[in-house]
Amino acid sequence: VARLAERAAEEGCGLVLFCSSGGARMQEGVLALMQMAKTTAAISLLKSRGIPYLSVLTDPTTGGVSASFAMLGDVILAEPKAIIGFAGQRVIEQTIKQKLPEGFQRSEYLLERGMVDLIVERKEMRKVLGQLLAMLPRGKRTAGKA
Repeated sequence: VARLAERAAEEGCGLVLFCSSGGARMQEGVLALMQMAKTTAAISLLKSRGIPYLSVLTDPTTGGVSASFAMLGDVILAEPKAIIGFAGQRVIEQTIKQKLPEGFQRSEYLLERGMVDLIVERKEMRKVLGQLLAMLPRGKRTAGKA
């Protein structure tokens, strides 16, 4: 993901990422955790150059992906009923000792609260992404490495 963002910065072209992750596993260790910072820094490079970044959240988008690059899009799209969040609902409920609202981590819930911009069916995604990219300003191409 970081290399892809760096390449988009070099080329000055918009980046569309389809995000899907169940989160890193404990055995992946600190290297997996470090990727959150690395990918976030690469996306920041796009933003600093005015290059559009569209994030598409699929089911599931959880763990470090949701806590880093997935939620940084200039426009954040999600598929209907996608589960999106850092930790699982059961873990959160056990931690806060409260029952969470119905649909707490679903894309529709996040849309209602302004954390997702659009919910788009997969069959309509290509058309919608094309329209969004046509509306957003293009960044500047840079010479050499990002």
